[in-house]
Amino acid sequence: MSFKSENFVDEMVTHPRRARLWSENEGEAEWPKKRATKLNETDQAFETGPSVNLNAPAYAERKIGSTSVKSWPELRRAHAVSFVGLLLFTAVTYFRPYELIPALAGFNTMAFWLAVATLAVFIPTQFAAEGTVTVRPREVNLALLLLLAGLLSTPRALEPATAWASFVDFAKVVTMFIVMVNVVRTEMRWRAMIWLSLLVSLVLSVSAVNEYLMGHFDARGERIAGFLGRGLFENPNDLALYLVTMIPLALGLLFVARSYSKKLFYGLCALLMVAGTVVTLSRGGFLGLACASFVLAWKIGRRNRLATVILFLLVIVIFFIFVPPELTGRLLSSVGSNAESSAVARQNLLWRSIFVTLTHPVLGVGMGNFHIFSIHEQVTHNAYTQVSSEMGIPAMIIYVLFILFALKRLRGIESETYEARSQVRVFYLSVALQASLVGYMVSSFFASVAYLWNIYFLIGYALCLHRLYEAKGRELFGRASVRKPFDILAESNESDDSLAAPLTENLARYER
Repeated sequence: MSFKSENFVDEMVTHPRRARLWSENEGEAEWPKKRATKLNETDQAFETGPSVNLNAPAYAERKIGSTSVKSWPELRRAHAVSFVGLLLFTAVTYFRPYELIPALAGFNTMAFWLAVATLAVFIPTQFAAEGTVTVRPREVNLALLLLLAGLLSTPRALEPATAWASFVDFAKVVTMFIVMVNVVRTEMRWRAMIWLSLLVSLVLSVSAVNEYLMGHFDARGERIAGFLGRGLFENPNDLALYLVTMIPLALGLLFVARSYSKKLFYGLCALLMVAGTVVTLSRGGFLGLACASFVLAWKIGRRNRLATVILFLLVIVIFFIFVPPELTGRLLSSVGSNAESSAVARQNLLWRSIFVTLTHPVLGVGMGNFHIFSIHEQVTHNAYTQVSSEMGIPAMIIYVLFILFALKRLRGIESETYEARSQVRVFYLSVALQASLVGYMVSSFFASVAYLWNIYFLIGYALCLHRLYEAKGRELFGRASVRKPFDILAESNESDDSLAAPLTENLARYER
């Protein structure tokens, strides 16, 4: 069939395939059907009356929030046994009872077998629940890439056995991080992990303060010897770093708590952890605590930033009035011509680690091998150059992105819930976790902790919180007001007319 063109009288125009006549079979069947399907989806919410299905696609964005372009699979109840195994493994890893109790000295592989048992239950349960061995957010992919970088650095190491041992230990950390991301899928499980971490922090803080008051110092008689001089926190700098990351979480739970007794409890926990951080006399711990506190105050007090800054400076002044003079002396001895020998040694190690990084930029010198190239067999005392010198510059970029992507997730929750923070309490937890991550990023500049549990558990908490928020929205952690369907419809009308217009039209038709 041919038609006359509007511009050229004698030109013959033939329809292309995509512009077939409406009377043809395919076109006649395709377009009316699609249009009817769209109308049926819109009308479906009003078939049984004005009660609206809040889980319908039209409301998903309002319930979840603008940051959540569904990045997680559907959250289902699963992994109860795996979670118990994760909880026990975490407790054993932190407390190391076989080092504290002589009767358990023969059970030094307790954590390993708990991990094996947890994995034996986790893997089939995960396949049954979601059909994959793990969910794959960007942070999990980056952790796996970091693990791959460690493996690739092993053959080129001067001490391959040391590099392999470091890689195996790091693989355990990444494995349990992945287990946590998949297993912690309810609010109570998330709280249980945080409460366990707080319990560890309280024990460490009481021990640190007691060691300081009793005068139990290290061989040089200057500082306490960490947690009873043994275990995961035998280094006072590592102890301070862990406490710095937990103080904001205690304050976040303080804001979330409903009763005054719980608020008082979490407030006292935070004060005790601050005291534990102070008595370690850790310069990195102090800087991390200051930065984490400022981030927390800045985000919570964003309506009056000037008052927030003034109050923060006032707290700093009061802090220096009451802290031990040894901490003030160590802070002052780190700058200028008064720098003490330990501060100078740290600066030299920093420059040495940068030099090793530049001479081995791709794969590094192998995990755990920096001490061979170091000064007096020392480690880097810097998490970033630890990664860059031992696994290469690409690995360091992956490590930094691993942290920044988690911060971005939490920032999205914060921005969505700030205006309704008095009802949506997850706002305070997202801000607290951001402060904890900032505290880690600052304090880890003075400690070789890139392969330890600290950051992986923190980011695990952040990912699980984001997944719960995506699944439950503003109902997470309670106090969310119960809104009627018509309230949500009105909110949608204010923010997205294109979404609300067909719903309003159908509602009016239903009322008529």
